[in-house]
Amino acid sequence: MEHTETGAVAGGIDAERVAELAAERLDWRFKAVPASAWGSTVAGFVAGRPSLEDLGTPLLTLDASALEHNLRTMAGWCAAVGVDLAPHGKTTMAPALWERQLAAGARAITLANLPQLRVARAFGVRRVHLANTVLDPAGLRWIAAELDRDPDFSVTSWVDSIRAVELMDQALGGGPVEPSRPLDVCVELGGAGGRTGARTLDEALAVAEAVTAARHLRLVGVSGYEGALAHGSVAEAVAVLESYLGDLRELHDRLRDGRLLDEADETGDAVITAGGSAWFDVVVRVLAPASDARTRVMLRSGAYLIHDDGFYRGVSPFAREVGAVRLRSAMHGWARVVSRPEPGLALLDAGKRDLPYDEGMPEPQLVRGRGPLAPGAHVSRLNDQHAFLRDADVSVGDVVRLGLSHPCTAFDKWTLIPVVDDAAADGPVVVDLVRTFF
Repeated sequence: MEHTETGAVAGGIDAERVAELAAERLDWRFKAVPASAWGSTVAGFVAGRPSLEDLGTPLLTLDASALEHNLRTMAGWCAAVGVDLAPHGKTTMAPALWERQLAAGARAITLANLPQLRVARAFGVRRVHLANTVLDPAGLRWIAAELDRDPDFSVTSWVDSIRAVELMDQALGGGPVEPSRPLDVCVELGGAGGRTGARTLDEALAVAEAVTAARHLRLVGVSGYEGALAHGSVAEAVAVLESYLGDLRELHDRLRDGRLLDEADETGDAVITAGGSAWFDVVVRVLAPASDARTRVMLRSGAYLIHDDGFYRGVSPFAREVGAVRLRSAMHGWARVVSRPEPGLALLDAGKRDLPYDEGMPEPQLVRGRGPLAPGAHVSRLNDQHAFLRDADVSVGDVVRLGLSHPCTAFDKWTLIPVVDDAAADGPVVVDLVRTFF
């Protein structure tokens, strides 16, 4: 799918291109769609207001009211504390959801690799923050060509070593046409035991100097990811994070004092960026003082829009802040009881191919049409296509709603996800279908 020039770009994305998804024909490719809907368009199917019972199992759904609540809650929080938000699009890989995030005030979409960036360009996303180092020569030349072709497009990448700077500069200058615009980069600072990133301030400063000497790169800020460093109790994690983020702020200040950040992005501002979905409150507390007329603080939280009933429910800053408005899980699994082979054991028709499990087992919540399950019901393990539900009062044929943990590994299992009006209602109605591109 190639990027098209048609349609007015609204909110940083081609709204007409996103709207075209409603014309896609439904068929066997989409496991959430019943055979009775094959041949219909997305718009036509939704217009018929199908009920959840019209769909089969296994199934993943989104809750429309929870999506809207989470969208407004995070947008309002960022506005109140005065930081930008570039939500990590890899969580959903759903341009229709990116459009809503941008319309709610997000500055950019963050992505992790070139295939994701190509999806963004196919839908006309104008501003992308690529939270990774790009060293693929062909990919770098494609980015340069996109920058040359579209003056409204901007992309920022990361770099954490002098060698990476050299390879990026060589690749960008090695094409048949000299790039007319430099590639914007942030110097990434890491931490001991963390992920990527220069491990000391001196190493990061040396990388920054190499960037300013490169022909085809432009230094626009500093970046990092704090989540990989947070271990132990909350107090222990916060102490480690505050130390690391203090170093990130010092790196920014030293680059600014050394006039290495004079040339910033298209707004004339430099950027200091960190913040996944678990510790963005700590990020803001430490980095916000760096925000001024010349520097923007930008969070990259991605899981907030979907949230969950597992990992993020426990670590969200809104859960730690007394009296804060809580995020709500916008995703649920639905699975049917297909066997009761032993007392206390039921097998459901959803497994690893359908539901996330890397951050905790699915949480059985209710039986459709009968209400909540009693405490003690739990999923003990998953096979590829089955879940082992234990200590639950269920019968063969019952449909169980499951709370899920970790939206990143839920969405990648579904190419089309039904959105229901209210997942807690007796008869949820499908109001949309969200297309993903993994």
